[in-house]
Amino acid sequence: MVKSYTNHSKTSRQPKRPFEKERLDAEMKLIGEYGLKNKREVWRVQYTLAKIRAAARHLLTLDEKDPIRVFQGEFNIFDLGIIYTSLL
Repeated sequence: MVKSYTNHSKTSRQPKRPFEKERLDAEMKLIGEYGLKNKREVWRVQYTLAKIRAAARHLLTLDEKDPIRVFQGEFNIFDLGIIYTSLL
């Protein structure tokens, strides 16, 4: 049996309106400023940030003393590289 190690999860999300001028201009500015290769890299970063924000919103709805919030909050911050352990 051959094992498959392919990742089937999405890494980016295309915009709903492909030719929106304001968004296209903003993406070109980001590409020039940060030296990105293509629009997909911009979309990938935006998708990752959206997932982080959604997780943070969910954790903020929980009670401050809730063990899930305490554990997952610290785990997400350190795991995602938002705060580095060397800075603490």
